[in-house]
Amino acid sequence: MSPGAIFPTRGGAAAPAVTLENCAREPIHIPGSIQSHGAILVLDSAGTLLSHSANAAAMLRLPLVLQTTLDGIGIDPAVRQLVRDCLAEVEGGEAPPIALETIIGDARFDCIIHAHQGLVIVEYERRDVPSDAVSVFALKAHGAIERLRRQKTVAALLQSAVDQIRVITGFDRVMAYRFRHDDSGEVVAEACLATLEPYLGRRYPASDIPPQARRLYVVNTLRLISDVGYVASPMVGRADAAPLDMSYCVLRSVSPIHLEYLKNMGVAASMSISIVINGHLWGLIACHHQAARQVPYSIRMAADVMAQVLAAEVQALEMRERTALIEHAAELRTRVMASLLRDEDALAALTPHAGELCLSLGAGAVIIVDAGRIHVHGEVAPEVVAAVLDSLPVQGADMVTRSGRDDWPAPQRAACGRWVGLLALRFDAAAPGWLLALREEQTEAVRWAGQPGKIIAHGPLGPRLTPRGSFAEWRETVVGQAEPWQAVHAIIARQLLAEMNTASVARHMVADKARSQLLAMLGHDLRNPLQTITMAASALERGGSQEMVGRRIKASSGRMARLIAQVMDMSLITGGMRLGRSREAFDLVPLVTDLVDEVQMARPGITLRAELPACAMVNGDPGRIAQVVDNLISNACHHGQAGEPVLIVLLKDADGLLLEISNVADEIDADSARTLYDPFKRSGHQQKRNRDGMGLGLYIAQQIMHEHGGGIAYVYQPPRVVFRVRFAPGA
Repeated sequence: MSPGAIFPTRGGAAAPAVTLENCAREPIHIPGSIQSHGAILVLDSAGTLLSHSANAAAMLRLPLVLQTTLDGIGIDPAVRQLVRDCLAEVEGGEAPPIALETIIGDARFDCIIHAHQGLVIVEYERRDVPSDAVSVFALKAHGAIERLRRQKTVAALLQSAVDQIRVITGFDRVMAYRFRHDDSGEVVAEACLATLEPYLGRRYPASDIPPQARRLYVVNTLRLISDVGYVASPMVGRADAAPLDMSYCVLRSVSPIHLEYLKNMGVAASMSISIVINGHLWGLIACHHQAARQVPYSIRMAADVMAQVLAAEVQALEMRERTALIEHAAELRTRVMASLLRDEDALAALTPHAGELCLSLGAGAVIIVDAGRIHVHGEVAPEVVAAVLDSLPVQGADMVTRSGRDDWPAPQRAACGRWVGLLALRFDAAAPGWLLALREEQTEAVRWAGQPGKIIAHGPLGPRLTPRGSFAEWRETVVGQAEPWQAVHAIIARQLLAEMNTASVARHMVADKARSQLLAMLGHDLRNPLQTITMAASALERGGSQEMVGRRIKASSGRMARLIAQVMDMSLITGGMRLGRSREAFDLVPLVTDLVDEVQMARPGITLRAELPACAMVNGDPGRIAQVVDNLISNACHHGQAGEPVLIVLLKDADGLLLEISNVADEIDADSARTLYDPFKRSGHQQKRNRDGMGLGLYIAQQIMHEHGGGIAYVYQPPRVVFRVRFAPGA
């Protein structure tokens, strides 16, 4: 062996404090040594030997001298040709692995040649299994891949994978290990000897796999440790040379902490296969054996291909599930938008969709808030609703997510109760309007594989961080955490929020226009009664008839009162306030009877006929219901044909109560019928007798009935125009 330096694995600086952060910074990709069941040669782009493992000369039976050219090293011609092929394929300093079988003396080797960072790495790995046996295993792997493709669920895929990989590799235990949102992992599928204690369902903390190890699992998806008790063979090279980056090496030496971890588990050989989806470490296939075990390279590659097929199938299944969720959410979003654009009351528009919104967002409950009004879908106590609302930011982001109790502001951490997960969407900053999705605390008994955490132990070289010494099951109850909001739910929420914001802006534009229109019309319509009162006052001063002038003043002031009342109601509606706040059970029959009598007295020239039952109980605001009935009777009197009676009929049917108010008149034309309940209609379908209104009456009446769970409908039953007021059962 030529003179050279053995690459150190650590520098000579004073050791820092021992922490998990030190463990996370361990440079495991440049260990400076390899596992002892093989040897490595490292050549530059010209084919010159730069470094090699200390055991290479003896294992490969070569008189190795640094700076020797490829032709002078003395390796097998077939290997030498593959090195040249690899050099020819190098692009950007990288070339994928090429493998062949080679025999040196009586030893059989898998020779793997690849390039990394401009260096060609030739790895010789001892193999005891003959080629024909390897071929049989390769055929088994092909059949296993076909079985994988037939699975329909992620759980079935993982179980099939561990079963098949155990068959083709012969390990005592094969586990599918899936990472969670917090980077801890859980054994979700397992195949093992009947004599082994099962690990299925056990959780492993995130600290078991530090960040740099996760990176290596992504870039080099298969890792074999054939003998945990191996004695590492150091790399030999020039003293001033940089350590070899072994990220892609199959013989890379293993962190002492990881070896100790495996020994503590009673594992003598280990193999891991990464499940990588979209460049992210989704999970691992972990293989354990109670004795040393060398799996031939080609069989390992077959297992690696299986893992890639597994990853593709998992991705396809998850994508199908995600696509279905997003498509359903898009359909729901379309319906929600239609409701928001059709109904001026955001709360009334969103409430019918609360159940579907709950499912679409993966929530256990939904709270809808608009202008101080609240609708709750789900079993959320009033004090919890109050705490949730108190926790919302007055300004800032329009989307707020919380997954655990500690994410809440301190004053509300206890008050939020079991609803510790929150996805809040502020769809209207002015109202304010919020859509709040809640998730319950998931009290979980976690079965850890040993108590989480590592231990600081003292040895000959001072303190060092060691892995857990026991892997006996250790249970811990986790509280204060809800299931985190998945990326797909965040996508659905953002799309929904954007659409709802658009609807809010449109609604505010309509409301602003309505206010301007309202003020202009009010200013115009108040002139006539004000002018009448002024003229009447002047007439009184000149000694006019007090009785006649008094009637004029009374009529004009009543008209002004009606106009102002309608303006006030319109203001309440556009401000998101309810028109019927006071609710009580009352008999509708006396209310209608009194209204008929009042109108009959005020309009002696019009005949009103009422057909009413003995009693008709409803639950609502009597004043607002009276406002609806009075408006419809007044409209019938205004528009009815002279000499024909106005009919008021109250019926009971299976759907509740139905009040019909009708008058003889021509059918309302289709264009006017479409805008019957729109505000600011003028001159009541061109009826010249209705010049003292702003077109708000029917609009306000409809809003009142909506709030009572009912509605108003127009039909024409020749020769009568009929308005039907429906009272919902129990309204």
